[in-house]
Amino acid sequence: MTTDVRHIDVGEPLARFARGWHCLGLAETFLDGKPHAIDAFGTKLVVFADSAGDIHVLDGYCRHLGADLSEGEVKGDSIACPFHDWRWGGDGRCTGIPYAKRVPPLARTRSWPVRRQNKLLLVWHDPEGAPPPAAAEIPRIDQLFDERWTDWSWDQIRVDGAHPRELLDNLVDFAHFFYQHFSIPDYFRAVFEGDRATQYLQMRGRRDHGPGSEHAGDMSVVSEARYHGPGYMVNFQHYDYSGLKLEAIAVFVNYPIDANSFLLQWGVSVARPLGFDERVTRLIAERLQDATSRGFLQDVEIWSNKTRVDNPLLCDDDGPVYQVRRWYEQFFVDAADVAPEMTERFEFEVDTEWATAHWDREVAANIAEPPAPEINYATSESTR
Repeated sequence: MTTDVRHIDVGEPLARFARGWHCLGLAETFLDGKPHAIDAFGTKLVVFADSAGDIHVLDGYCRHLGADLSEGEVKGDSIACPFHDWRWGGDGRCTGIPYAKRVPPLARTRSWPVRRQNKLLLVWHDPEGAPPPAAAEIPRIDQLFDERWTDWSWDQIRVDGAHPRELLDNLVDFAHFFYQHFSIPDYFRAVFEGDRATQYLQMRGRRDHGPGSEHAGDMSVVSEARYHGPGYMVNFQHYDYSGLKLEAIAVFVNYPIDANSFLLQWGVSVARPLGFDERVTRLIAERLQDATSRGFLQDVEIWSNKTRVDNPLLCDDDGPVYQVRRWYEQFFVDAADVAPEMTERFEFEVDTEWATAHWDREVAANIAEPPAPEINYATSESTR
């Protein structure tokens, strides 16, 4: 084997799923009186709401003979198995067996801790079975309960052949904004501390890519994106479109389906600009959501076709990939094994001066290129 060639270390697949709060989707989705199947954490879950509107999450397979509870129905405050009608309450206890004189004392299934926060349903996962600590709670976003802000515009996609760690790498990868998302990042800083990881970003649009891109240079964004644990990120965004200022909040959430796939969901809420009515504000939110979705589809295309790399080869001008992975590792080890270097404060600001100067020259050169010659099909000759 040649010794001077860099070889890729794909590492070992992670044997467990992350400890933390994971978002299953919009809470209102689960309030329709029906059971909902969720494939997550290498198993199946069933989600249902009781008569009081409280949402519960149980293991999806009946402890009697293994039927799929999500194929059953909600009866009273319990989910009823479609096989023998065993009833399971939100706390995991069997509440009744219609054909039996009594319920076995050990008739209990797993009930998962849940929260409804920011109009979303969150479920707590911990391989050690510990309850969620107060420090891990997801903060309330007050703007979402202000009538001046829109409800979530929501979307999702299943990503196969990849681990959610690929998503985390984006938190520190400033260069991909130019090549994938057609923006120029002028300021980029990352801060990790405890179970929080934050990206501070200022960027502007490229004027050489896409319809209307000649005006993209008039668009700028100031962004603060923060992970709360391994699978929930909230992003406060401030847009300036040639003097039109917009405020938006986005959430980017994921949960693992199995060891090699995950569900990615995202939502956008927008504040109503001065002088705009509710309908126009909603259209703005939908446009921002469409733009976010296009960006994620670009990422998914990369993730679905790349290989895992545990030893990425980095240059001086890359972001702190190894450090964000070290931060991320805390969610995959026992709580007693969380090392100080995983949670202690770390700050890194990318020196973007050289990169942005290069990118500005590249954009200028692309704009200055003469148009391709038109073809005169009558003479098969090029004409200007």
